[in-house]
Amino acid sequence: MKKVTYRTPDELKLLTNKTWQETSAFVKKLKKKKPKNLDDTVHELHVEAFATFNCLDCANCCKTIGPRLIDKDIERLAKHLKMKVSDFTDQYILTDEDGDYVFKDHPCPFLLPDNYCMVYENRPRACREYPHTDRKRFYQILPLSHKNCETCPVVHEVFEELKLRNW
Repeated sequence: MKKVTYRTPDELKLLTNKTWQETSAFVKKLKKKKPKNLDDTVHELHVEAFATFNCLDCANCCKTIGPRLIDKDIERLAKHLKMKVSDFTDQYILTDEDGDYVFKDHPCPFLLPDNYCMVYENRPRACREYPHTDRKRFYQILPLSHKNCETCPVVHEVFEELKLRNW
């Protein structure tokens, strides 16, 4: 895999849109096939990508998308900030159209100007797991990961490399 370079959200969106149809067909093929070694390959690409890419250079995810929060995330964040859960919720949380808890604002209210996370050790589970390229049964989240190509340069490169390898 080539070195993963930072791209702005606008640049990633343009790149992703250029190949949207092609990648959509590729995703459908993979989802149908469920290749046994897909996880191993994606995990290998994940490790290679993060060997050349530093999330602190980017933080597109923190700037443009919001994590889905679970009750434990909210409790942990409120405790970290020494706030009552109700006060934390009033200040930072809203319920979206799907009934999920999300942050009211973008970029993330805990993203610092240098792209560090003010609550890193207590960040939400969704943030800990993003961009999901190291999870098991990757085929289950192929459509979500395809969408994440617009946000994360690593995900974009993983998909491009998978297509190059003729999966």
